[in-house]
Amino acid sequence: MEGRPQLKSSPTIAVLYGGISGEREVSLGSGKAAMEAFSRLFDVELFKVNEGRLPDSLDPEKHVVFSTLHGVFGEDGQVQRLMDSAGVAYAGCDAASSELTFDKVRTKRILADVGVTVLEQIVFDKTCIPNAEAALRVLGGSVVLKPRCQGSSLGLSFLSDEASLSERLANLEFDRWIMEPKVEGREVTIGVLQGHPLEIVEIKPKSGEFDYNSKYTKGLTDYLVPAPLEPNLTKQIKEMASLSYKACGCRDFVRVDFMIDKKGRPSVLELNTLPGLKETSLLPMSAQALGMDFESLLAKLVEPAFQRFNQLYPIYQDA
Repeated sequence: MEGRPQLKSSPTIAVLYGGISGEREVSLGSGKAAMEAFSRLFDVELFKVNEGRLPDSLDPEKHVVFSTLHGVFGEDGQVQRLMDSAGVAYAGCDAASSELTFDKVRTKRILADVGVTVLEQIVFDKTCIPNAEAALRVLGGSVVLKPRCQGSSLGLSFLSDEASLSERLANLEFDRWIMEPKVEGREVTIGVLQGHPLEIVEIKPKSGEFDYNSKYTKGLTDYLVPAPLEPNLTKQIKEMASLSYKACGCRDFVRVDFMIDKKGRPSVLELNTLPGLKETSLLPMSAQALGMDFESLLAKLVEPAFQRFNQLYPIYQDA
């Protein structure tokens, strides 16, 4: 098939999906979309993960893994460490950078240390909840509340008055949290592929808030690609994205999310090491704006993993 790696005995892409986190339903959809997409180019097998271990039939000498496991035991370094120990080659960030970027607080500290602008925050857990009135005063009267270590906008809330914030703080579903000022401005995201920034996508939720519903309900958010930004701002965001990728020790691909305030100042919100992979997802949008079609992007996403596989198992060499 045109586009397949020309190997004497080509490894098969193993797509991991499902998982044990609160993002399982998102992962189930991502995995099926990834399998369909990769099957146009490679031999593919789909592996549903239902517990915190690798599938029994995953074969290090046959498979290259592309994981679509979100959240805990997906993006937090756990499954990556198991694959490293088992000698499994996989696409995406390694265990250390996955663990780092899954923790929003640790990530922001690393970014701040290298000069990347991040938002002020209040860090707390359920055993020591901050006073709502004081938090609003410190952060500017309108806040974003989100779990410290979750994805897919799980637990994300936008709050602008003391009563609603107090009620939300009294009903926290996770243990560790952060609170940031709500930035009135523009939200953008950009893919970074093998260290190189792609194109910037502007996210325009019709509700004004890019929460779980806006993210996963068709028609509730508009996307502008490439984002209509001033050239200097475009350059600045791309440089910040590349620096964030490097500072966090990332590899292969990530997506970096930003807010731009009304004065045109960008701040990094977080790094997403396992971005969505439907043809209409943000990373493919970011690549397509630079002329990279979906199949070309897929090949690039797994290219370094195939190289790592060939280093581990040198019997697989170019024909």
